[in-house]
Amino acid sequence: MSPFSPDLLRRRPDVEAPELVAVDAADRLLLDTAADRLGAAGSITTINDAYGALTLGAAELSGTEVRSFQDGVVHERALALNAAEQGLQGTYRSCPLDAGLLDGVSTVLLRLPRSLDELDEIAGTVALHARPDVQVLAAGRVKHMSLSMNAVLARHFTDVTAGLARQKSRVLVASGPRSDGGSPFPRTARYDVGLRAPLELRAYGATFGGAALDPGTRLLLPHLRGLMDPLAGPSRPAEVIDLGCGNGAITAFLALADAHVTVHATDQSASATASTRATAEANGVAERVRVSRDDALSAVPDASAGVIVLNPPFHIGSTVHAGIAHRLFDACARVLAPGGELWTVWNSHLRYRPVLERLVGPTRQLDRSPRFTVTVSTRR
Repeated sequence: MSPFSPDLLRRRPDVEAPELVAVDAADRLLLDTAADRLGAAGSITTINDAYGALTLGAAELSGTEVRSFQDGVVHERALALNAAEQGLQGTYRSCPLDAGLLDGVSTVLLRLPRSLDELDEIAGTVALHARPDVQVLAAGRVKHMSLSMNAVLARHFTDVTAGLARQKSRVLVASGPRSDGGSPFPRTARYDVGLRAPLELRAYGATFGGAALDPGTRLLLPHLRGLMDPLAGPSRPAEVIDLGCGNGAITAFLALADAHVTVHATDQSASATASTRATAEANGVAERVRVSRDDALSAVPDASAGVIVLNPPFHIGSTVHAGIAHRLFDACARVLAPGGELWTVWNSHLRYRPVLERLVGPTRQLDRSPRFTVTVSTRR
């Protein structure tokens, strides 16, 4: 096995910028804390490893194959690229968040998510499927940690302790899994959005915003009814892409608003795609919804789409950054056919209209609130 150097890790194909790092002090502290245990450990799992520091580091320390779960497919691809670059292919195996990830596992290295729901789902899954003597080492940056995280872990483990902080990072150690059985996920909520029946949303733990109908989407939805207007004739789309489908609110709304449309819902998050499937099933439209886990429409051919709907994220991990939205706008420009339309809602203070004009084409404003703007851009 080649020596592993975390300093050589890169973020690609995710956004790269001087202020965005591929490995941080919490990753290094977690590996240092785990070093003695990994040498004599049984099976090892990493969860929420961003770009490979934990997985490749654990593989080197233990000399065994590591199982890894990453919610984002962009992180899976970054890990694969970093493993290949350092000659560490075959040292790990990517798995979904289920029994196959955790069966027989004695050590879990976890990067703490900021979402308590996500932590709740992860901790419950580990407690249910890992070995009775499993030890979870969970690290985060102190500024993003709270006592509520300890409480969530304590719902699923009998012992939760905190290590000393180092370089503004800390490790929580959880052991003694509680096998309480049932899971509260997916969470469910219903909303009146002007359809014949309330829109039912379902969400797993890592889905951004959970089962909530965020205010930007709520502003956008009435305008999508105009998109699906039967009077639109030949311009009425037969298929719409919902890019960054999240909990499936836009996907289900489109399918409910027009019984003839099909929706390709896509997101890079495993949790989001599972949530969208659950939402489509809950609203009785699953047969007209195709869900894919993909990064920025990479599997969709050039100039093949007539309509894309997008509510872009404005952050990368815990960092507010416009780079991810610009990357998605670029992807839409590639995938839209000439004359195709990108319908999007965005935080007004980000002022995306000039970017949309440059990357996609002529852009008109449909609506604006104090916080959000709805626009349609036509591919030139």
